Amino acid sequence: MKRTNELIVALAVMAVIIVVTWGLFAVGDNMPGGVTPFSKDVYQLHNVILAVVTVIGVLVFTAMFTSIVVHRKSKDHEPAKFSHSTAAEITWTAIPVLILVIMAIPATRVLIDMEDTGGADINIKVTGYQWLWQYEYLEDGVSIYSTLDRESNRARQIGSGVDVRTVENYLLEVDNRLVLPTNTKIRFLLTSGDVIHSWWVPDLGWKRDAIPGMVNEAWTLIEEEGVYRGQCAELCGKDHGFMPIVVEAVSPEEYRQWIESRSSQQAADNADEPADVQQVSAADELAANAEQG
Repeated sequence: MKRTNELIVALAVMAVIIVVTWGLFAVGDNMPGGVTPFSKDVYQLHNVILAVVTVIGVLVFTAMFTSIVVHRKSKDHEPAKFSHSTAAEITWTAIPVLILVIMAIPATRVLIDMEDTGGADINIKVTGYQWLWQYEYLEDGVSIYSTLDRESNRARQIGSGVDVRTVENYLLEVDNRLVLPTNTKIRFLLTSGDVIHSWWVPDLGWKRDAIPGMVNEAWTLIEEEGVYRGQCAELCGKDHGFMPIVVEAVSPEEYRQWIESRSSQQAADNADEPADVQQVSAADELAANAEQG
């Protein structure tokens, strides 16, 4: 009877652990599902593997604690006298290997998809600087700089007198957002002009380092319109915490209108630029080309 009661308690503990774990999922205490096919694949893979390891953990710890309680010395249990079991050793080696192989198959597929940057409709060069981002739309010749918005920048100053809780999206808003079209494959070419940075927007499902002298690639295809926020994820100096990333996903029609507007504005700004500044810029470009060539 006592053994039956102990078994019931062990099963109850297992049930509680499983219910609590999946209850946390239900209230959103989990990684974001994201808005791209890749991020959703990662999310589903994460949930499946978490479920597998949760079940394994519950079984292992339940067996361990049940054995500790049921076979404790105070109950006069005699320990087994065998030294080893070949069958048991093969079993506890083969089962984990099989589980890892089964989990590796979908994980490998997701990793292969993540690295497949071919067939992109838009190519964007992302350059990190201390402490801002430059985005260059290579097909359209549009270039923008994105830095912490003025309101957040003012509020973060010591002695500003501004309650940061009153600032909407404090430290997560920029002056110029990265505007992208939905349902379009976009390739990113990431590098840095000074130190190592890392471009990370959780809803896109990936993070890439921006390294001086190197170009890393990544891609995305955003399925839902909206605003998605991220940050530099590599310590890059004293203002590392003040270079957010904001992606605004719009319809392809709105994106094309935005590109045309930025192109016109950029052309007007270049036309208004003093001649001596243009000459300096041209000289700098020639010098850079000479160094590369």
